[in-house]
Amino acid sequence: IMMALQGGIGIIHSNFSIEEQAAQVRKVKKFKNGFITDPVCLSPQHTAEDVFKIKAELGFSSFPITDTGKMGGKLMGIISNRDTSFIEDPTVKISEFMTPRDRLTAAMEGLSLSEANEILKRSKKGKLPVVNETDELVALIARTDLQKNRDFPLASKDNNKQLLVGAAIGTRPEDRDRARALVEAGVDVIVVDSSQGDSRYQLEIICFMKSEFPQLEVIGGNVVTPSQAWHLIQAGADGLRVGMGIGSICTTQEICAVGRAQASAVYHVSKFAKKHGIPIVADGGIKSTGHITKALCLGAGCVMMGSMLAGTDEAPGEYFYQDGVRLKRYRGMGSLEAMNKGGEKRYVWENNSATAVKVAQGVSGAVQDKGTLRRYIPYLTQGVRHGLQDAGVSSIDQAKEKLYANKLRFEIRSPAAQKEGGVHGLHSYQKRLY
Repeated sequence: IMMALQGGIGIIHSNFSIEEQAAQVRKVKKFKNGFITDPVCLSPQHTAEDVFKIKAELGFSSFPITDTGKMGGKLMGIISNRDTSFIEDPTVKISEFMTPRDRLTAAMEGLSLSEANEILKRSKKGKLPVVNETDELVALIARTDLQKNRDFPLASKDNNKQLLVGAAIGTRPEDRDRARALVEAGVDVIVVDSSQGDSRYQLEIICFMKSEFPQLEVIGGNVVTPSQAWHLIQAGADGLRVGMGIGSICTTQEICAVGRAQASAVYHVSKFAKKHGIPIVADGGIKSTGHITKALCLGAGCVMMGSMLAGTDEAPGEYFYQDGVRLKRYRGMGSLEAMNKGGEKRYVWENNSATAVKVAQGVSGAVQDKGTLRRYIPYLTQGVRHGLQDAGVSSIDQAKEKLYANKLRFEIRSPAAQKEGGVHGLHSYQKRLY
């Protein structure tokens, strides 16, 4: 959620069950809405106990009331937290404590979001039901979303003003059911998660998704060469993930002797994919804002960050202290710990005796506390702006133009030059990010 509020996008991993992953997607889509087109509705015959159950499950307590208890029914009233705060009898019917229709402020179907916002401001109400000519509920607008829109002006949103969210799936037959559930939940993009993307299994599942859900954005990968990329582009991938064996917790290059230097992979794959209008994601090896700047200037459209964000407040896991440093646990999807939780799907397709022995292609470790994304993401974006500015480019598009016009050049640095480029010559120092 915070990634989308800051202008990025988060990808929900696939170690959940299908139902849990779809529920996570719905949680993001419902967090910040413009027109809420599928609000939870109740009927006048429901009881206060029903309201309490839904509040405990979903975390909110305001519901439109329709005659059918469903979206599209005739609007009968609305209830909010203040209506249920002092109810002691859980069997009392909603009709006895709801705000009735004749006391509601409602809007007619067809109004714009800005017009709806003005009505909410004038009426000083928390919710604004939107009805059609026959007084049937067609949408709902929340005042809290206006406040979120003010606090996060750069938020990544779809055409319906909902936050963008992606989700990962594997390449097994059951992942087709996972894809259907994610699309039904409203996912914006699906990432096919595989350590080696140039396989017939991934080609088949990409073809399946593009034929069954033509409007769905699909990112394939991982790849590191143009030939790998070409097969995924032919299958219908809308984007490519580039990187193999270069993540901070990845040991693929060491264990399998497969992979490629990330700068070379990003440059060559992005240059090839550009001819076909396909953007790429630089996945792995990002340790600083300087690395983000390099990836973008080498042709990447965006970067995927694991270890850099793993120490933030919003990342899963509990903080712990070691040698006086506040840390958070971080594990690679190829580590044995993650494999035992379902992570082996990225590396092994078939379940048989030949694959009973798990070969780890990652490790588990700990990363230092980074604070909240609300402060960390602006720091990262500002660092990238400084990097592009010092390189003499005003935008990422201009950086790519100069790259392919041979006006943006890279040099190989010697070990001595690399040492000069970092902090040196000090007895001790303290490094603060922001």
